[in-house]
Amino acid sequence: MTQDVCHKYYKELIDFQDVEGFEAQIRTLLDTPIESVSDLKNWLKDEKDLMNNISEVMTGHEVDFYRNTEDADIKSTYLHDQQVIQPLLMKYEAKLNEKCCDSPYIHQLDENRYGLMRRVRESKVKLFREENIPLFVKEQELCTKYSEIMGGLTVEWEGEEKPFPFIQSQLDHLDRAVREKAYYAMMSAHRQIKPDMDAIMDELIQLRHQIALNAGFENYRDYIFVAKNREYSIQDCYDFHDNVEKHIIPAWNRLADVFKAKLGVDTYRPWDNTAKLMKNSPYSEVSTLMDGVSEMLGKTDPYFADRFDYMREHGLLDLGDRKGKSPGGFCTSLPVSEDTFVFANFSPSFFSLIALIHEMGHAVNEYLEFSEHGPIVSYQRRMEVGELYSHGMELLLLDKLDRFYPEEEDFKSAQREELRRAFTMLFGPLSQDLFQHWMYTNPQHTAKERDEKFFEISKRYGLNPVDTSGLEDEIGMSWAGTLHYFQVPFYNIEYSISMLGALQILENYRNSPEQAVESFKKGAGADYNQSIAAIYKETGVQFDFTEPTVKRMGEFLEKVIQDI
Repeated sequence: MTQDVCHKYYKELIDFQDVEGFEAQIRTLLDTPIESVSDLKNWLKDEKDLMNNISEVMTGHEVDFYRNTEDADIKSTYLHDQQVIQPLLMKYEAKLNEKCCDSPYIHQLDENRYGLMRRVRESKVKLFREENIPLFVKEQELCTKYSEIMGGLTVEWEGEEKPFPFIQSQLDHLDRAVREKAYYAMMSAHRQIKPDMDAIMDELIQLRHQIALNAGFENYRDYIFVAKNREYSIQDCYDFHDNVEKHIIPAWNRLADVFKAKLGVDTYRPWDNTAKLMKNSPYSEVSTLMDGVSEMLGKTDPYFADRFDYMREHGLLDLGDRKGKSPGGFCTSLPVSEDTFVFANFSPSFFSLIALIHEMGHAVNEYLEFSEHGPIVSYQRRMEVGELYSHGMELLLLDKLDRFYPEEEDFKSAQREELRRAFTMLFGPLSQDLFQHWMYTNPQHTAKERDEKFFEISKRYGLNPVDTSGLEDEIGMSWAGTLHYFQVPFYNIEYSISMLGALQILENYRNSPEQAVESFKKGAGADYNQSIAAIYKETGVQFDFTEPTVKRMGEFLEKVIQDI
């Protein structure tokens, strides 16, 4: 489906080309006197309004670039934001944080409403170093280069040049020979760009390590935990890694034996690890995908479908694959418009269907927050919360996959596949998390050592039951296809933590569908100033990734698959 990528879906209330005017607006805030608690509250509101205006423009320009990385004007606008506006913004944000934290009235603000904001600002003041600003700019330039390379990546397939997501979609094919061919085609593409990916990652690791050193930390891992204001410790993460290896991986191996039998293969190879067992792709045209997802959402709750149909009507969905489009998928917020935009670069496949449902979980969460509390500001965003509603939406729609798979056996296969994906979300992001712990606490490692460590960790987790003989090099270099390592470091473990919560949503739904959906909506519209645990509680689940919960939810997940 052709889409108008120039459609204006965001508001430009600030002209970033007028750099002096941009700076003047921020300096006005800095010069405003704060002489009472009331003054501070008004100042915080004015600051929020300005930052929302800035965020909307920057987000719009960024999405424009992801939608068309080959347009010179769009790229120039985006790079101006990153190279000129972002450094100024970082400098002035630091001054605004200092002004706020230095105010004698900050501790007189209501803790429930302003406590999270205060703690985040205090940590930002602690972390800020002016010498890191050019390093952050360089970091973004490298991430942009990664997006350009991946956006332009194509693969020859049966005599035609195809976008990389198309080849990925062939891993769903029932024919094992096609899956194997697609796997090797993907690995060949990875090999072509591997030198560039190694060079980018080598530089990113050194940049991030220096950022951490400048801020007084031993390594970037320790720095990022403070920067993310995590409500759990590094040791908690290591314990989670171990608990999943102890309780989830054995169940994953048992499930692999079931899939191997269904596939009728003696040896379980990497291209079998992705087999979907449904006879056909769920859709061929993006319009068909949107029609079906709208219906599935509506059967779950009318509000869900209303939001989706609104986004579709207002050009807030860009879902098809095309050359020059950045890889991956995401949902992003436009705080002034109080809208969300869903971007995806996927070819027709089961994965792309689930990915759209996943992103609509984020979108529903955002719209409920807009309606209950207004725009979410950056310090309120905890991905452990956001991903709860995206994973939760996937599982709430599990019983409606017959909309795309009307035949009984295909429907069951689709449900099993979604639950198999839930398994992968319990360990896949954890292995990625562990890989990054290693990378950033060993910043002097070589590219060869990085590939070897990635293979080693992959074999501990998702590839545990897979015969990888002869493919060690291919698997070792495949980390380069994961954009999180480049663009959003240490954004992985949140997926696994939130999946434990999402499985509890499914458990609740199986007991009482209407109550589970209402609790989902209540939590998705909850006050984000609360702790993560409090928001989970409003959703009817527990924020808990200790061993008893990992064990219990793993057993629950395995039982649900057996029941189907």
